[in-house]
Amino acid sequence: MMRNEKSMTDKLKTEGKFTYAEAGEGPAIIVLHGLMGALSNFGDTFNHFSNNGYKVFIPELPLYTLPLLKTNVKNLAKFLKEFMEFKGLENAILLGNSLGGHIGLYFTKHYPEKVNALVLTGSSGLYEKAMGDSFPKRGDRDYVTKKAQDVFYDPAIATEELIDDIFKIINDRNSVIRTLAIAKSAIRHNMANDLPEMKQPTCIIWGKQDAVTPPEVAEDFHKLLPDSDLFWIDKCGHAAMMERPEEFNKILHDWFISRNI
Repeated sequence: MMRNEKSMTDKLKTEGKFTYAEAGEGPAIIVLHGLMGALSNFGDTFNHFSNNGYKVFIPELPLYTLPLLKTNVKNLAKFLKEFMEFKGLENAILLGNSLGGHIGLYFTKHYPEKVNALVLTGSSGLYEKAMGDSFPKRGDRDYVTKKAQDVFYDPAIATEELIDDIFKIINDRNSVIRTLAIAKSAIRHNMANDLPEMKQPTCIIWGKQDAVTPPEVAEDFHKLLPDSDLFWIDKCGHAAMMERPEEFNKILHDWFISRNI
């Protein structure tokens, strides 16, 4: 899973308050990661689309650096708006996993003219347990390992490095407090009533064995979003772009072509 770690790290740059990866030319895709989502999780997707006619950005979201009272979905969406202004982007395709999908949806509600299309995979925003249940409470490493493995269909994807990263987060008081603040904010900002108003073409790609945001969540997104298409990836958990990158990229690329995006 971490095979793209180095290549992604090499592409990172920091300008002002933004740290991000950027590559390619063409329509802009902004990738929004989740709570436990290292940018490397999207390495294959970043490389595929930046080499095939798109300009791909992955900003590091300030999950653990905003003031506590501003650590919420609303201010993370505001950060995305500031990032787009900073890069001079009038509009973009938003691709979000887990919390990243929720940020994309909240952003779309408030700035619809800036969103050309949405891509949701394992997104929160409807299922209020998604955030809290996916975040292991403090515990020993075996407990954290089990919780990390539950995110994937194939437990081997939860490498030692990934487990170490999660273990560090949940044993750091600052990170824990902010994670809980985001989880509460996600519940508060349930998007069910807003989705029928979102007219953007939306591609929903979901792991059939997603235990964090179960398949019925994808079906609800599909029902509520008026212009959406739903695709399943079998033998796949909560992070399809990481667990099944080739399948994920093919589904999404074919969808872009079919929708002329």
